[in-house]
Parts: sequence; structure tokens; C-alpha cells
Amino acid sequence: MGASRLDAFYRRLLLGKLFIGGWGRPEDLKRIFEFRKIIADRERCKSLVAKDYPVHIDKTEAHTDCFIHDGVFTSPLEHLVPGILPTEAVKARRSCLKNVSDLFVMGGALILESSVLLHWLETEGYSPVGMTGISMGGYMSSLAATNWPKPIPLIPCLSWSTASSVFTTGVLSKAVNWSELEKQYAINSVYEEEIVKLLEYCGADSFRMAQEFVKPSSGRGDSFDHLRDQPRGDGVSMGCYSRAGGKAATGPGLWLGEGVAAHELDTSLSVDNAKTRFDPSPSGFQANKSLTGKKEDSAEIRRPSLHGESISFMKGVMDECTHMANFSVPVDTSLIIVVQAKEDAYIPRAGVLSLQEIWPGCEVRYLNGGHISAYLFKQNVFRLSMMHSTDSAGSIPTSSSRGSVDALTLLRQQLALRVCVRPCATPLSACRREM
Repeated sequence: MGASRLDAFYRRLLLGKLFIGGWGRPEDLKRIFEFRKIIADRERCKSLVAKDYPVHIDKTEAHTDCFIHDGVFTSPLEHLVPGILPTEAVKARRSCLKNVSDLFVMGGALILESSVLLHWLETEGYSPVGMTGISMGGYMSSLAATNWPKPIPLIPCLSWSTASSVFTTGVLSKAVNWSELEKQYAINSVYEEEIVKLLEYCGADSFRMAQEFVKPSSGRGDSFDHLRDQPRGDGVSMGCYSRAGGKAATGPGLWLGEGVAAHELDTSLSVDNAKTRFDPSPSGFQANKSLTGKKEDSAEIRRPSLHGESISFMKGVMDECTHMANFSVPVDTSLIIVVQAKEDAYIPRAGVLSLQEIWPGCEVRYLNGGHISAYLFKQNVFRLSMMHSTDSAGSIPTSSSRGSVDALTLLRQQLALRVCVRPCATPLSACRREM
């Protein structure tokens, strides 16, 4: 299926830029990568959030069709990784992500905060409880479900297995501030020399993307003809690892990204039982010289492969912190119904592992159209999927003080939770709605 034209048109109407601050501080990225190894393991994460974690309810409003609870709690991430939450998080609620690292912080915070909320809901007698969301909300609900130690209905809508394709090949790639990212990547060698070494996963996706975008070539004249119509964000995944441990064929003639026609890449490949590393470097390139051989100020570095390298680095760090294969598999995948749009240009599925491969047993339902049309006109399909998933959850054992909750009652008492990440206190707003 092709990409939705409506998605592309709608994207052009939005003038905001993503990651205007760049990659984020290298030291923050290092801390995030280390913490990701902990939070991605459900067993290791069990003790991070206590079942009686303090949640302070300020008021409860009873309405004819719902109860609304307002309250606050401190984000557990502030205790576990002090100072990592941005102080401007409250003000940035409706604005674009400032740094690439902010997306990873958001994901880590949400996993822990969802655990707080789910424990609170169980304590209040709402059990079993399901999770759902649309677009980024769908992805974040998936992250939260991977960390929950019990079966939980999960209905992620218009999301997929990784955010890397969203920002490198999707229509949102055109909103990325690539000029700032390229400049920082060129100036600060820590990204290329230290951060890359911390990346533990890009998975089979890297080689699928390579097959799709990287073509063997014996010459230099027409090696990029097949990429001319691709968006600026298109690139391939290099300098990454594969958990699959399978064989990967490569050789001299591989080409990378946009504007690299003047530089063929020397590639090296080493394989062991645990992982495969594919680490290309432009041959004969010196970072402190321009193409004319004259020394340039570091801020003026313009190497031919810089955009391709930045895309590769983006995919590497995104897969490291957002790829679902990097997290625990939900306890009961039969309770998962994924709803996707066939022509979604925001969430490209080409070249990346599917959720069926990562979560065997889950169901994926495809809608005609793209991301925007599905969001505007297919809400009824989302609700129907919620009903089907929660219907399957009717057999989940519960010790709820409110008694056993059948599927229909669960839908009528569905809890919608809205959380704003804050360094000190997170407001809780939960409403129980009649369906």
C-alpha cells in the first residue's frame, strides 16, 4: 500500500520543528541507556515501584456518568534517575519535543508512572484494567503494558514497534531539525565515539532497511536514482547491533543516505553468538578538514556523508530506547489487539519488525486509509477493539474489593488516565465513564 496523501498534506500544515535543541546532553543519553536496561526487564523492575506508592487525591467529583479524581504523585523516575526530568516539562505539555533525549525520558517516566496508577487502581478496586492510546499514546500504552507483571488488555491504535521509522522515514522526518542534529553530531565526537558503543539493539530491522535502501553498486554515477523520490529522512541503519545473531552479507559497494555519492563506505562486520555489529566509516575522511583540504572551524564542518550518518545515529538511538523487542513481552499477548492504518505515513511499517513477530499471539487489525483519516473517522473501530479485548479479559482472576468485573461492566467503568510528567509532582486525573 502507498502512503496517505492526506497524512503528507496535514503534515505540511504544521509549522513546528522537532528536536530544535538537538540530541540532548551526551551524559543524559548515557544515563538513559543504562537505565533502559533495567526498566526494559519486567522482573528487575518489579521492586522499583511499590504497590502502596503514595498517591494523594485532592478531590473526587461524582457526576451522573462518571467519577473524577484529581490528585498528585511524585514521578518515580525523579527518585531513580535524579535530575533527568526536564524542568520545563510542565510548560512543554503542548509543544514539540525539544531534544531527542526528551522522548526517551518521557517513555521511562511513563512506564513507572503507569505502574503507580495501575497499583492505585487495583487498590481502589478497579480490576482488571486495560490500557489504550492513539498514535504516540498507543505506543506509550504498549510500553506500560510490557512492564506490568499481570495479564492486561492492551489496544494500541495507530502505533507500531519502534519510533525509529517515525523520525527517519515517516512524514514527521521532515519536521526534524536535521541541520542542528548534524551540526552537533559533527562537532561533538562523543556521539560517534562513545554513545554509539552503548547501543545494544537495532535488530533485524537494520538489515531489512539496508536491503530496502542500500543497493550494491560498482560505479558512482547512478547509485542514488532509486532514492531521489524518497523523503529527506530516508536512510539506512548502520553502526548497530542485531540480537538475531544471524549472518549478514556485506561488501565494498554499499552506499549510505543522501548526498554520499562521492564517498563509498568501507565496511567491517564482526559476528559472535550474541550480536552482530555493522560499523561503517567513510574512507579517507578527516573530520577537521573540508573537501578542499583546508582546516575549517568545527561549526562549519560539512562532510558529504553527514546527513546519512545522522540518520543512522538517529535510528540507532531510537531503536535502543523505543524498540518493543528491547522490552519484555506482555504477560498475555492474546489480550492485545493492535489497530493500524494500511496507508499510515506517520508510522511506516516497511523494513521494521512487526508486532506479531515481537508479540506472538497478538492480533493486528488494519484499517483502510492513513493516520489522519483513521483518527478522524475510525474511532468506532477503536472502541470496538477495546470491547473485544476487554471481553477476553473477563476470565482474568481478580481480588477486587468491588467484586468480579465482567467484560461489559469493565467497559462501563473504564478508567481514562491523563498524566503530565513533572519532576516533583504528577497530577492524576482519572474518570470512570459510562460507555
